[in-house]
Amino acid sequence: MGNGETRVRGLAARAGGWSARHRWAAVGIWVLFVVLAMGLGSAAGRVDVKDSDQLKGETHTAARIIEDAGIEEPASETVLIQAKGEGLRATDPEFRDAVAAVVRAVGKTGEVTDVTSPYDAKTISKDGRSALVQFDMRGESDTAGERVEPVLKAVEDVQREYGSLRIEEIGGASMMKTFDDAFGDDFKKAEYSAVPVALGILLIAFGALVAALLPVALAVTAIMATMGLMGVVSHVMPMSETANSVMLLVGLAVGVDYCLFYLRREREEREAGRDAQTALRIAAATSGRAIVVSGVTVCVAMAGMLFTGLAEFEAMGLASLMVVAVAMVGSVTVLPALLSLLGERVEKGRIPFLRRRKRGAGQDSRFWTAVLRRVLARPVVSVVVAAGALLAIAAPALGMKTQQLTLDQEFGDSLPIVQTYNRLNEAFPGGSEPAEVVVKADDINAPEVQSALADFRARAISSGASRGPVEIRLHDAQDVAFVYVPLVGGSDLDQAGVSLDKLRDEVRPATLGRVDGVEAPITGQVAGSKDFNDQLAGAVVPVFAFVVVFAFALMLLSFRSLTIAVTSIALNLLSVGAAYGILVGVFQHGWGASLVGAEGVGAIITWLPLFLFVILFGLSMDYHVFVVSRIREARLRGMETKDAIRHGVVTTAGVVTSAAVIMVAVFAIFGTLSMQSMKQMGVGLAAAVLIDATIIRGVLLPAVMALLGERNWYLPKWLHRLPDLTHDETPQAIAGPAARDDEGEPVRV
Repeated sequence: MGNGETRVRGLAARAGGWSARHRWAAVGIWVLFVVLAMGLGSAAGRVDVKDSDQLKGETHTAARIIEDAGIEEPASETVLIQAKGEGLRATDPEFRDAVAAVVRAVGKTGEVTDVTSPYDAKTISKDGRSALVQFDMRGESDTAGERVEPVLKAVEDVQREYGSLRIEEIGGASMMKTFDDAFGDDFKKAEYSAVPVALGILLIAFGALVAALLPVALAVTAIMATMGLMGVVSHVMPMSETANSVMLLVGLAVGVDYCLFYLRREREEREAGRDAQTALRIAAATSGRAIVVSGVTVCVAMAGMLFTGLAEFEAMGLASLMVVAVAMVGSVTVLPALLSLLGERVEKGRIPFLRRRKRGAGQDSRFWTAVLRRVLARPVVSVVVAAGALLAIAAPALGMKTQQLTLDQEFGDSLPIVQTYNRLNEAFPGGSEPAEVVVKADDINAPEVQSALADFRARAISSGASRGPVEIRLHDAQDVAFVYVPLVGGSDLDQAGVSLDKLRDEVRPATLGRVDGVEAPITGQVAGSKDFNDQLAGAVVPVFAFVVVFAFALMLLSFRSLTIAVTSIALNLLSVGAAYGILVGVFQHGWGASLVGAEGVGAIITWLPLFLFVILFGLSMDYHVFVVSRIREARLRGMETKDAIRHGVVTTAGVVTSAAVIMVAVFAIFGTLSMQSMKQMGVGLAAAVLIDATIIRGVLLPAVMALLGERNWYLPKWLHRLPDLTHDETPQAIAGPAARDDEGEPVRV
């Protein structure tokens, strides 16, 4: 190579160099890949996770029995008829007339079947003030929400005729419609607004339209390609809508971040006086390397979800892993080609009121320069104060309580249907979400089976697990029976869980368990929540161990430093712990919940802690790898460790701040949704990224490294045989002769 250029090692440097030399080929291959992926995905279609695959245990067994029997459970609806005052009772003529009017009205719609009167089904509350009219929606339960509107209108018409009574409908179909109406657009707006928000922040960061569009374009094309790949892969491992949303979130975050790292380094080198070709080679070998190390680490973290055994988590993990891999490949291939093609035109579309600050070699971030001066002057104090503060923030996490959120916890009193849910649970504890016993027998009508069913119904009430009424529905042709048991405790999942345990451990063995050939798994919302918690608890240790061990190994191989690997893991765990503490404080205890438009609901949704750990552990490596790579680069150039730390932190401050602001803004969008589970996810992710990009990377990391000094680069002799994944990553190594120390020897780390 000419001009003193030396051949550099490293996948990212070689990929970037090839793409810069074969610009149109690189762009064409990327476009072809995206188009092919989308085409294949569209042709293959997407296979979603089945109910029978969602969980293991009894919930899985029950879903399998129903699926094998070919039974399509309809969407059940309930109309609560309740006296507003103390006067009316269910036995009064006016109350009876209202019940009859409801039965006639819903029946006339033609959308319902199996309408039962409370006087026949004995669904009258103990105080006699409330009664339930129950029926099923015709057609498939998945689409019942689209057909329930006439039924809801019929019930509203009856309500207008009887002012002394409260007549309200609730059930699977009506809740589906209410949520779609209230929050369907909410989710879409959140997803669609994420891109404009990221673009707006990038415009401020770069001050030029073309430069701001590049990261967004890369992220969006990576997401489009991954959506196609998800369709193909779903035939091996089913996907889901949740996995799609998580993939979009993660894809936008890492896609923009990776491109931002690369683009800012290329611009920085050009501003330092290097020609465009040399600047691009330096960006490929430095930021490109950091992107590859970070991307592989994030992929490993996401792969941890595959060890949960939960189909939804496996889908989220695989989708996230794929989008990170695609974004990483795009960043080190098509991005250098585009930058080479655009050249100075990357500055096109200057925003008049956003004048770019020219930054020379010595003009680093003033704020972070001032912070670093104090941190490096007193590293012990900095470590004690910063670590102490984060440990204090993390302390509430020790009392974390997880559960599936009930309807009133998820939505508060913002929806009328939630108030109906609460009134129904008060009048009929557990009636809105009964336990469902799926009984499979060789002959469901055999005398011993029928006797066991009757005995189960009686004992469920006498044991104190239920106050009734216990309903039994037979499917003679399939030899299956459904037993619906309202659990004592109702919407209080702790008390309802005790009732469920009585059914599973006491009532069932003494009744249905005595009949040979009978299967009787118990499912339902309370059972599903318990089974999910149990399975998730068993997955925590394997997932944590896998992610931590592999991340440690990657850091060790990438930086060839035992110290860097250990401190990387410790700082990331501290960041995750602080995020947990904020979640518990805000959403479990309600401290400052109103500041984020949330409520203290007394619990964290079950899936969030493990999900946050995997996502945050992966994403926080973005900044960590980028900053440490820059510190190591400065050390390779011959700087003292403390000077290298100062240089690495202040020169990356701008890009890390921009990347963090984008992530925080995107995640915060999900914190604005009305669902408490989405608020918890958005606030948890945003808070963790903010802590990670400021306290961890700006204070703790430099302070710890300053205290360790040359021990930062310690690698025991017995580990020297490990594969060397480091490579030339200094501007001098790429653009000219290798760096040497005062005695003329090459600097090695």
